[in-house]
Amino acid sequence: MKKLLLAAAALPLLALSAPSVAPAQNASAQAEKLRDAALKDDVAFEIMEGLTTEIGPRLAGTEAEARAREWAVRRLKALGFANVRIEPYDMPVWVRGEERAEIVSPFPQKLVVTALGNSGATPPAGIQAEVVGFDSLQALEAASDATVRGKIVFVSHGMTATQDGSQYGYFGAARRTGPSVASRKGAAAIVIRSIGTDSHRNPHTGVQSWAQGVTPIPAGALSIPDAEQLQRMLKRGKPVTMRLTLTPRNLGTRQSGNVVAEVRGTDADAGIVLIGGHLDSWDLGTGAFDNAAGVAITAAAAKRIMDAGRPRRTIRVVWFGAEEVGGNGSNAYRAAHPNDKIVFVSESDFGADRVWRMDTSFAEANKPLADRVAQALAPLGISRGGAAGGGADVGAWVRSGVAAIDLQQDGTRYFDYHHTPDDTLDKVDPEQLRQNVAAWTAMLSVVANAREEIVKAPVTAAGQ
Repeated sequence: MKKLLLAAAALPLLALSAPSVAPAQNASAQAEKLRDAALKDDVAFEIMEGLTTEIGPRLAGTEAEARAREWAVRRLKALGFANVRIEPYDMPVWVRGEERAEIVSPFPQKLVVTALGNSGATPPAGIQAEVVGFDSLQALEAASDATVRGKIVFVSHGMTATQDGSQYGYFGAARRTGPSVASRKGAAAIVIRSIGTDSHRNPHTGVQSWAQGVTPIPAGALSIPDAEQLQRMLKRGKPVTMRLTLTPRNLGTRQSGNVVAEVRGTDADAGIVLIGGHLDSWDLGTGAFDNAAGVAITAAAAKRIMDAGRPRRTIRVVWFGAEEVGGNGSNAYRAAHPNDKIVFVSESDFGADRVWRMDTSFAEANKPLADRVAQALAPLGISRGGAAGGGADVGAWVRSGVAAIDLQQDGTRYFDYHHTPDDTLDKVDPEQLRQNVAAWTAMLSVVANAREEIVKAPVTAAGQ
């Protein structure tokens, strides 16, 4: 039945132009062959295992991230990629220090906390102050300065798991902007309920950036069970006092970098297909889901295309640095390559669970190409969705009209591990990882070998 449905879906393509039928059929057959072979892939897991074991956490701008770049060069060269190189850039570097929280009164006990990226520091002995709680960022924004001044702000919320991870944008605002709001109102510090969906005593870190003119204050995230515990204390109606110790440091300007590798194409005029993920990670876990998985999936798929023969378009694999702390690597790459003919972009940065949906952003003229990709992905259980956004590292290209595909992964359990000590290799399901590689292999085979020109879409265009 699947074969009959796929054949029916291909009928509109046959009517486009008779001379292109045979090449399109041959290309589709090749993509299907490579896709099916990738369901037995071990390369992606081997990359993940090596990166998380031999390097471990890879905080942006640190010595560990530098070791990861050198490791990546060795591994990509061993896999057979061409033009493997590091493209360095400078960036400000923040590192964490001591992290402790405890309730002093009326119910003395320790809480599990971690500093948010760019957090200010307490004195070495910590600070002690009354806690004032808010159920949401909006409630904090509406509070009077007098309510907040001199206190430790606590913002709670209740993010739940979804397949598409759509709640992250809304609830993540408490982390991204809550510290600046609290500082403006005169808070001594802020702690938030971790932006996550687990029920373990693993706090979730993540970046926040101080608004212009705002004085940094200590900013941390409580594990979800500890945040719920604090909520229960506050509901007792008695003043709650916390002692908080966070001693991160700013190290000044240090070097980071992007690692770049290529599968050489046969037609330089056809443009470059740019894919990848980010090499850096937060420092609590070993960065398996976020984002050893992404760099492994994309490199393994590109290797399968390479081993099958040179594609028409060059495939450029970029393992971006410093994504977690604000996208420094992506920004540096775009600044260094303003004239490169990038005709298509895609990234993997949402874990290692199965791909379930394909979002696209093509010009109307390239709708047949989008149709062929969808046809190649359908047997893997991947349906068509809406417009591709491109993600943190390649989104700027998409916003400028460059064609893109987002292969959306199942995010149901992603925020159980995201930015926590629990983001480790054992959470990865090898079978789901292989399905990712198969999807990426099929997509890359169709796009990199497409005979038609990939044209730029109007910036306001929706995906096909």
